[in-house]
Amino acid sequence: MYRSLPVLSMLLALIMSCSQSAGSYVLEGMNELRDEQKELITLLNSGPHNREERFALMNRIATNLAAENRKEALILFLTNEVELRPEDPYNAYWLLMVAHTYLEDNAPEMAGYYFKRILEKCPDLQLHGQSIHLVSLQNLIRITDSPGLLVRYYSDMITRFSDEVDLGYTYFMLARSYEKLGEWELAIQTYTQFLGYGRFGIVIPGIHDSYEYAKRLVDYNSSSKDWTFETLDELVQSIKKAINTYDHRSLERYRAKVSFFAMSWKQDSNDVNAEADFRMRDFMGGNRIRYDEELDASSNPNEAYLRTRGWNQYVSVWYLYFRKVNFPADPDIHGRWEWAGIYYGEKL
Repeated sequence: MYRSLPVLSMLLALIMSCSQSAGSYVLEGMNELRDEQKELITLLNSGPHNREERFALMNRIATNLAAENRKEALILFLTNEVELRPEDPYNAYWLLMVAHTYLEDNAPEMAGYYFKRILEKCPDLQLHGQSIHLVSLQNLIRITDSPGLLVRYYSDMITRFSDEVDLGYTYFMLARSYEKLGEWELAIQTYTQFLGYGRFGIVIPGIHDSYEYAKRLVDYNSSSKDWTFETLDELVQSIKKAINTYDHRSLERYRAKVSFFAMSWKQDSNDVNAEADFRMRDFMGGNRIRYDEELDASSNPNEAYLRTRGWNQYVSVWYLYFRKVNFPADPDIHGRWEWAGIYYGEKL
């Protein structure tokens, strides 16, 4: 259950006494806020208060310290409060202030320590309508590089906060973290869950066409994977032989069975019209099909292009596109070559 941070409706002057004294360090360097801070400390030290009254005083003192940029005093004041009152239901809030102070001071490791402590030691609170535990998870994800920890954080977000987060994005990032760990079975399962959200236009920094990336991995996993070749030269020579003999059946076998495209140079690969829904024999009749002896000069160790011409279509020039298979989940095909698509027309 969440607790809501209280809105104190009484005057601070009416607050009763307290048993713990705040140190004089909270007055040092206060400048314009010194008088107010001194009065607040007097009230805090004056006798026992209920939780809401104590929270209001503590929060105002902490806010004043932050306003005067007294970061060390703020951290000491709040962490001391948590140590003295480990059962206080507002400790998540105090430690969140500490963690954010360390973030502002460019100390992510210390901030991470307190975000973790919130999750492990403190009951959750709502701050401005949002869970402090969720805020802590989101911050840990931002400052964490470890795939193992990211798996834990994303899984926790899905389990605990499914109504408050973008589940499509979160499942993708969880799958990506499994992938980085080499946990391919879990990665494929999680990418499959991501695809169920239909997030075709999702943008993941560093991964072009993220939806297609996930779909290709899932489809590869369930496919026969029998169209790949050990080397680029073996693939190219096989295709040239099939063209020479007008062997459309072999060309059909050589086409990738996952994400094969046929499109102009201006189209995007996720365009629904880029899907190659045709038979090779429909474009091989009536004309002699020729190909360049050498691969296009723009070819590289991971991608290659073969210019061909004479196809029975309104655009007779096709560039056959080959790429190295990137599928570490299956070492038997990872690093092999496939015929992945066709570009229509001369290169732009």
